[in-house]
Amino acid sequence: MTAQLVTIAILLVVVAWLAACAEAGLARTTRITAEEAVRAGRRGSAKLLAVASDPVRYLNVALLVRVACEMAAGVVVTYVCLERFSATWEALTVAIGVMVLVSYVAVGVSPRTIGRQHPEGTATAAAYVLLPLARVMGPIPRLLILLGNALTPGRGFRYGPFASEQELRAMVDLAQKESLIEDEERRMVHSVFELGDTLVREVMVPRTDVVTIERYKTIRQALTLALRSGFSRIPVTGENEDDVVGMVYLKDLARKTHINRDSETEPVSTAMRPASFVPDTKNAGDMLREMQQQRNHVAVVIDEYGGTAGIVTIEDILEEIVGEITDEYDRELPPVERLGDDRYRVTARLDIGDLGDLYGLELDDEDVETVGGLLAKSLGRVPIAGATGEVDVSHDGADPELRALRLTAESPAGRRNKIVTVLVEPVRVAVAEDE
Repeated sequence: MTAQLVTIAILLVVVAWLAACAEAGLARTTRITAEEAVRAGRRGSAKLLAVASDPVRYLNVALLVRVACEMAAGVVVTYVCLERFSATWEALTVAIGVMVLVSYVAVGVSPRTIGRQHPEGTATAAAYVLLPLARVMGPIPRLLILLGNALTPGRGFRYGPFASEQELRAMVDLAQKESLIEDEERRMVHSVFELGDTLVREVMVPRTDVVTIERYKTIRQALTLALRSGFSRIPVTGENEDDVVGMVYLKDLARKTHINRDSETEPVSTAMRPASFVPDTKNAGDMLREMQQQRNHVAVVIDEYGGTAGIVTIEDILEEIVGEITDEYDRELPPVERLGDDRYRVTARLDIGDLGDLYGLELDDEDVETVGGLLAKSLGRVPIAGATGEVDVSHDGADPELRALRLTAESPAGRRNKIVTVLVEPVRVAVAEDE
């Protein structure tokens, strides 16, 4: 009888091992990977595509199988130990030790390593079992998730917490640490997630930086303003800046004057297009999708009082993902400008590691990655022009006289009035003593 129970426990652990493999493989397999396998005509690719099309459902099935088998194996092992040992505490101690070792090594480490090393093959093999198993189980995994949500304070996850954004973020960070992706790619993936929590007012060009033209101005004046400012889309206002009545496009102005030279004296209102208005609390991700669907590149942002808060463009939203986009009208600054006496003017987006290289330091900060972020952290607020902060580097370099780096925010620039450059000066011990 004992031998049979041990065999059953081993079989349960093997099934749990296979379920853990399936979890790890499915977590790293995307629909795009499955579609490529189908195009390549690989064996089992159709089943893999079916699983990859609804990953949450099959991940929940695999999780349920793994947990059930682990628990059942734990019960069987405990029963065997109670039969073998006279003292209850001895039996429980041995059972706990055996199951902790088995669960950690045989179910926790080994299968997940295999699943992550061979995700496509593991997920394909798992698909053969998970597809019929999901049909047999029916709504059981979903009902258990609903039960768990009912016992959880607050709002639960509709499809369970087993495939979350946090897990994907952690996976991206791990991929970057293992040099599977570049650091810039990691930042871009994180930016995509953050875009879902970003409001339009956080990415818009504020009204104080918006170039507008009154509706009674002539087309020639509007054309001159567009050429001088470098903007191809300009809001047209009525009585004041809060009264935006339309949007004039440079290409419309050029077309109109090219067809009829005399149209230069006509009011700009004859060439403007209807303006699109959005609240400043609108989600930036939703705004991007609407702009794509409506083929609209610019919208006027309205605040809670009905006034004009600014304008938002597709470029503003995309820059939240890929970083600053410069064109032929933008003046691109060098990342580092030497000023003499160990003073430098650097861009606010310069990596703090590159800043450290200028002074022979090993600068590293878990919270920030750029010089602008380092200055904001030292100040405890968003820096404005003229704001100065000091970063202690007395323990980071080989120069014993270098005590700190003084960072000074210089004049803002650009469409969003951001701090573009930072002045960096060394603060040495000798200078501090003289003061």
